[in-house]
Amino acid sequence: MQKKQTKIAGILLVLCCVLALIVFFQTRPDTAAGEKHITISVVHSDSSKSTFSYDTDAEYLGEALTEQNLAEGTEGPYGMFITTVDGETADDSKEQWWCITKGGEMVNTGADQTPIQDQDQFELTLKEGY
Repeated sequence: MQKKQTKIAGILLVLCCVLALIVFFQTRPDTAAGEKHITISVVHSDSSKSTFSYDTDAEYLGEALTEQNLAEGTEGPYGMFITTVDGETADDSKEQWWCITKGGEMVNTGADQTPIQDQDQFELTLKEGY
């Protein structure tokens, strides 16, 4: 009896995983192929702001940032973890980190998973405190 319940639980778990993958692939944002014009604003720790405009064939933000040498980072489980932008490095001892926003709203993906479309505007802001 217990083996049967274990088999049923295993099958249900596999079905839930498959369903989750289907939902993910159906709802993830699309990328755009070809050349795109994007604008990236960088807000530094002293509140100064720099704006950069690029034409790129990259499909994801992380690729565009490294292609233009605007940002550097380390590879993590979700792709590039941004550590340096426009020459300013986040200080771990101060709990600083680079926040990615698009149109003023925080994105829910890492730089390597954030798709870009033509005319997108992103902001990279150095935040303090986790």
